[in-house]
Amino acid sequence: MNDEHCTFGLWYDFRNPTRWPRSFTDFYRQSLEQIAWAERCGIGSVWLTEHHFMEDGYTPSPFVLAAAIGSHTEHLRIGTNLIVAPLHNPIRLAEDAATVSLLTAGRFDLGVGQGYWQPEFEAFGRSLRHRPSLLEEGIALIRQAWDGDCVEFRGSRFDFPALPVTPQPERTPQVLVGAMADPAIDRAARIADGFLSTQNAHHETYLDALERHGRPRDAGRIYAGQWSVIADDPEREWARIGEHALYQINGYIRMGAFGPPESTPLFDSPQALVDAGAFQLWDAATAVRELTALLVARPQVKDVHFWAQLPGESVDSGSARIELLTSKVMPEVRSAVAAARQEVPA
Repeated sequence: MNDEHCTFGLWYDFRNPTRWPRSFTDFYRQSLEQIAWAERCGIGSVWLTEHHFMEDGYTPSPFVLAAAIGSHTEHLRIGTNLIVAPLHNPIRLAEDAATVSLLTAGRFDLGVGQGYWQPEFEAFGRSLRHRPSLLEEGIALIRQAWDGDCVEFRGSRFDFPALPVTPQPERTPQVLVGAMADPAIDRAARIADGFLSTQNAHHETYLDALERHGRPRDAGRIYAGQWSVIADDPEREWARIGEHALYQINGYIRMGAFGPPESTPLFDSPQALVDAGAFQLWDAATAVRELTALLVARPQVKDVHFWAQLPGESVDSGSARIELLTSKVMPEVRSAVAAARQEVPA
């Protein structure tokens, strides 16, 4: 069994809805202070996601934020979960990711996905129909750029002349791919260094796909985004922050993250989110039990990360849950997982 240490991390989208007003300057400053504090508490990773043209300022610039986070931290890993790769020139992605990797002494991983929101694709002159080929060719071109191969690239979506792409990363970032549909998960298993999962729903699908492509299941690497609220009294916490979660999930539905927006119903209340399993409500003991079971059953999970705070929720409010995660949940999970793995023959 793989005994590699699983990290616990935080997930940020930097959405700042006008319904809960605050200045972006203060929000960014407070978030950077939160991340530096969280690292001192034992948090091992930070994950940044991307969208464009959102009224609430959903971050369009994760590389800039990644560099700022790197300057405020010393050890934690920084990744994107995820960049909408088909919107971008792959060479620019390669250059920006290499630069962040160099600025952070190799602490950066590039997580990408194929996207889904029609207005972004229209604005950037891309077709939703071409998402798979844009993603796959883009990753091939990024890898070629990082390898230092000064050769032409000719594909159906991208052409690039034989020019050097510099600077080269001194530690090559992992390329991680996020997906939820079966064909996209199969693609991730075939071309990525690891899988960015959502709500732990597709781990078996990914591992099965690895085997289909001739890779052992033990070679899988899963970076698992959690949609869970951990609090001493989770029901009371949910009564306080549930409207923020409702805003978040319904926003994704309107964008088409979970299917065609015209046929995917919105949730009508925070309780409906919980009833549908869109969010889990855990006290510390439940979190320890659930996370231990996940990590024992799936040693391929290398990282679990939680929303630092929900859209519009104050940074201090999110920090209270981070403190509970780092002080009461993470130590117990690590001890329980270590004990369980010692009981299983290698």
